[in-house]
Amino acid sequence: MSTTGKLAQPINGAISRPSPADTRRVPQSRLIRVELRKLMDTRAGFWLLAGIGLITAAVIVIFMFAGDARELTFSNFVNATGTPQGILLPVLGILAVTSEWGQRTGLVTFTLEPHRGRIVIAKLVATVVLGAVAVVVALGLAAAANVVAAVAFGGDGSWTLGVEGVRDILAIQLIGVVQGVALGMLIMNSAGAIVAYFAIPTIWGILTSTMEWFADIGRWVDLNTTSIPLTTHQMDGDAWLRLAVSVAIWVLVPLVLGVVRLLHREVKSA
Repeated sequence: MSTTGKLAQPINGAISRPSPADTRRVPQSRLIRVELRKLMDTRAGFWLLAGIGLITAAVIVIFMFAGDARELTFSNFVNATGTPQGILLPVLGILAVTSEWGQRTGLVTFTLEPHRGRIVIAKLVATVVLGAVAVVVALGLAAAANVVAAVAFGGDGSWTLGVEGVRDILAIQLIGVVQGVALGMLIMNSAGAIVAYFAIPTIWGILTSTMEWFADIGRWVDLNTTSIPLTTHQMDGDAWLRLAVSVAIWVLVPLVLGVVRLLHREVKSA
């Protein structure tokens, strides 16, 4: 908590203490900057971000050498970056929340800013910002690779992606990031949340392959299925509606439940 009032001064032998009116909240922008630093300064966060960058670059290079010349386009390079980012960015969202509980820093965080809702907002904004930056970096790498491929490998060099394509890529990555934050708040354990994030689609895939009823409702509630039009840039009104339903089930509901749990969980120092 930031205090800007006057320091305690002796008055007629008594100590004058700052009144509540002299104390103001930590600015929300500062909380967001702190959460951004926590994501990048910790060992796990730093290596995860470095891994996202290195793996994304490696995937682009591999695709450049292995892909057919006709396939070497900006759109395909961008799509190639989607797999590593789609796997690792949600883990970043999970660690943004679970680090407070796994590393026993929650007592410090919630003492300096006792209004936990503001911490939740700061964590969400910080992870979304980093997710958006990761997408921008991927677009830059894809653009550079498209130029190199056209010059050195005789690639197609097409730039047909469009605003809608960028929108779809950004949307699918940010959905994953927010889902990671939601699972992190709901489970509050790094290993458990990461396992849940990867296990739920696997279990759902097994159910849809063995039970016809699950396959039928999967068109509406399976996030992987409803996200396919985003990856192929073929979104229409019906696709947006199905995506909204699945996002409400797998992102918004865990997020609300996670916020409620975080707001009421006892904070311990050990």
